[in-house]
Amino acid sequence: MARARDRARDADPAPAWEQRFERALENAERFFLKEGKVHRAALALADRLAKENVPYAIVGAMALGAHGYERMTTDVDLLVTPEGLARFKAANLGRGYVEKFPGSKGLRDTENGVTIDVLLTGDYPGDGLPKPVSFPDPAGPAVTIQGKRFRILALPRLVELKLASGMTAPHRLKDLADVLELIRVARLDSALADELDPSVRDKYRELWQAAQVEERE
Repeated sequence: MARARDRARDADPAPAWEQRFERALENAERFFLKEGKVHRAALALADRLAKENVPYAIVGAMALGAHGYERMTTDVDLLVTPEGLARFKAANLGRGYVEKFPGSKGLRDTENGVTIDVLLTGDYPGDGLPKPVSFPDPAGPAVTIQGKRFRILALPRLVELKLASGMTAPHRLKDLADVLELIRVARLDSALADELDPSVRDKYRELWQAAQVEERE
């Protein structure tokens, strides 16, 4: 009976949207179990960067997870200096990594099929225009936290960058949502505002107040 059902299912496949839904469920399970291709790519990248002695920080969704708010992502966000990126490319292009397109700062892990989105020290988040908050040097004081396998952007710098991004780029509103959820899930203190650049403090306090409202079940 089971074989007959399987044959019938194969002959009448699920609609495309349902196939996408099931793939998303499978990917989510592997991601949160830390068994997926994104985690493998992040581990491999951290190992290569350490071997090349390139200062770096993992940022984006994976850094959010390190600080207490887990959400899925399909890529690895990496902060390096322009010099560090050049050194990494010289040692690794054609050896498991390729440029997203010729001359791009972004990379692709060919073994795991994962995109590496690269952020460069000195550039500006959000709309890319000059502002008080810029991407810091990962070798700078209090910019990163170092674990056994990864170097992650420190909490104040991560929040600061996401706020500056969401405040200046309408297409980056999810960065503000990330801060809101991080405040709620990780129970961040309102006093964290004092560690942020003055240009984003009021927005942090606004989101902190919003996070204190309990959702009705």
